[in-house]
Amino acid sequence: MDASTKKNLQKIACNVRMGVIEGTYNAKSGHPGGSLSISDTLTYLYFNKMNVDPANPDDTGRDRLVLSKGHTAPALYSVLAQKGYFSADELKSLRHIGAMLQGHPCIHIPGVDMSSGSLGQGISAACGMALAGKLDGSSYKVYTILGDGEIEEGQVWEAAMFAAHYKLTNLVAIVDNNGLQIDGAITEVCSPEPITDKFAAFGWHVITMDAHDFDDIDRAFTEAESVTDKPVAIIQKSVKGKGVSFMENQVSWHGTAPNKEQYDQAMAELNAQLKELEG
Repeated sequence: MDASTKKNLQKIACNVRMGVIEGTYNAKSGHPGGSLSISDTLTYLYFNKMNVDPANPDDTGRDRLVLSKGHTAPALYSVLAQKGYFSADELKSLRHIGAMLQGHPCIHIPGVDMSSGSLGQGISAACGMALAGKLDGSSYKVYTILGDGEIEEGQVWEAAMFAAHYKLTNLVAIVDNNGLQIDGAITEVCSPEPITDKFAAFGWHVITMDAHDFDDIDRAFTEAESVTDKPVAIIQKSVKGKGVSFMENQVSWHGTAPNKEQYDQAMAELNAQLKELEG
């Protein structure tokens, strides 16, 4: 990845993170921690990888993304706003009664490919989309993002078995491995480790990556493109709350929104990061 492209993606990701903070602060609820940990990956997908067009959001040939960990919708909404699917002003009405942007992705929202939020189900929907694409002879790719706590759900492994059996080579599952879920560390609640070995055992091509290094993100997705005989699982090592100092690696930011003082501090930190990138 050239330096100009990387810096542009870093700046977009910083703005995506500010949108996460804006949305959850105004909602007085939400999940900023897990949203911040996937902000770089979503930025890369929508601005450097996926074939999507905000002017034609229902194009049948578009690539699809299913946010299986649907509670991190603030990140998806923020990147969709940055991409131009709708105004960033919509983020301020997150979770408000009658607003377009609710707590989990809804398929009526421009740019959202699947309603999700009940953990474990998104990857199954992604499998269906991928199988339909293969049966139709379409060239689109399907990406789905799961939480590492989410993969404690048995349905995930049924879907993993299905994807390998039907050789869904157009499917890429990204597991956000930030190590934390609502009740604490994943290794203490109900450990899904070793995640890489499990997906490999189910017949997937497995790649690991640093979720906050755009060079490594680019390497991982480039490798994924080269796989032609099985579905791909990318296990991304991430930091919950990435980009906001007091949120990083803190399980408490799962279902908790920043207050005014925390909002001001978070936005100041992110604005400083953006200014440094623009300098």
